[in-house]
Amino acid sequence: MSVRRGVGILALAALLSGCGDGGSGGGGATGSTPTPTSTATPTPTASNGCSLRSRQDWVAAQMKEWYLFYDTLPTNLDPSGYTNVDDYLDALTATARSQRKDRYFTYLTSIQQENAYYSQGSSAGFGWRLGLDSTGRLYVTEAYESAPALNAGIDRGAEILAIGTSSSNLQTVSSLYNAGGSALSDSLGPSTTGTQRYFQIRDASGTRTVAVTKTDFTLSPVSNRYGVKIITDNGQRYGYVNLRTFITTANDQLRSAFAQFKAAGITNVVVDLRYNGGGLIDTAVVMSNLLGGNRATTDVMSYMTFRPEKASENTTYLFQSEPNAIAATKIAFIGTGSTASASEFVINAFVPYLGANDGLIGGNTYGKPVGQIALDQKSCDDRLRVIAFALQNAARQGAYYNGLASTMVSTCQAGDDISYPMGDPREASTRAALDFLQGKSCTRISASASASANAGSGTGPMATRASLLTDVPEREALMPPAERRTPAQREVPGLY
Repeated sequence: MSVRRGVGILALAALLSGCGDGGSGGGGATGSTPTPTSTATPTPTASNGCSLRSRQDWVAAQMKEWYLFYDTLPTNLDPSGYTNVDDYLDALTATARSQRKDRYFTYLTSIQQENAYYSQGSSAGFGWRLGLDSTGRLYVTEAYESAPALNAGIDRGAEILAIGTSSSNLQTVSSLYNAGGSALSDSLGPSTTGTQRYFQIRDASGTRTVAVTKTDFTLSPVSNRYGVKIITDNGQRYGYVNLRTFITTANDQLRSAFAQFKAAGITNVVVDLRYNGGGLIDTAVVMSNLLGGNRATTDVMSYMTFRPEKASENTTYLFQSEPNAIAATKIAFIGTGSTASASEFVINAFVPYLGANDGLIGGNTYGKPVGQIALDQKSCDDRLRVIAFALQNAARQGAYYNGLASTMVSTCQAGDDISYPMGDPREASTRAALDFLQGKSCTRISASASASANAGSGTGPMATRASLLTDVPEREALMPPAERRTPAQREVPGLY
């Protein structure tokens, strides 16, 4: 078994889901694992190329060699009955999915697209995150800097009333939602630059119709508007950091944020991961080290365990020194059902050390205590993200497939009030996080509860995109089909 002190290795594992989010295909805690040396065959050659059958055979071979839940794989599954690789892969993982172990966490994606996202945050879209309530009302829960939606004046809290390809053919969101299937997500168009849609928007400024065109944009993992704050509340100072996704460019942004906290002598922190579906374990390690300035370099952060015959790949992550680290004595992690994989990795890492001072605020997390490795078939631009290892904290606590709410000592239920910016002390989850840090009592999160969101006066309660991850019909009303989901959509649930 190897020991890692936060050193980079290969692979990506959410989450949230990515894991990305499980429901959207579960990118999630991807991260550094030893670079796998596959012995599986066949691999593409000049003779078999990238035909559907050769790609299916390649996927099946990798699954037989690496899949963590190998005992759930069908003995013989004829690929000829499936018209694409994604459907065949879903059939291979059906048993594990029925056991809630692999909720679309294993998937096929593009090498080129994924590399662009994880290294730079590159994506094509409107640059907003959408939330759908149980009645079919659609809201913007977050808008990203330097992206088309925010440039068009659309931000958190706006309701989308209708969508069309022109101002004269707008279809109401309610009609699209009631049509079922992927009608609503289809109305948003493909994830390609130049795709234009017209939106009827209602927000604090009134109701208007706006044309927005998808472009390539870079998603900043830490917002320059509200991503880092020092909040003074009830006479005390608290650090606040909001991380959108675990990608490489987050590392230095996090170090800069914690340098501010360290200079201010802060030890109580709000870590907002409410929409964070996961990403690179390397970045999760950086964040954990920045929070763990009082941890010894012999302290275990996490255990990574492969299937028995791959035990030589097992890895132990130890805390290591970060110059800007703070000695966090109490942490309030804001989460929802969109909080998955690498996000859960960080939260779970502090349970053995902080106990009741490690709090989950908002709603239950998604539940992805496993991770993927990347297996590439470069000639076909195919990258198979296969669940290959399980994650546990220093106390060997893992298997939180139903979320972290039932495994943590301290949890506080709170809503997601999209009428206020995240990090605003008036916003429900931020308020509850500050109250937790101040030792105030609260209502515990039930294991089945995701944080609900409130769009403000007159709009009623809405469920965040997170809550849809556990409900397939509602999830599919918003998410595009698996084969059309981008790497960014897997790691930032609800991103378009």
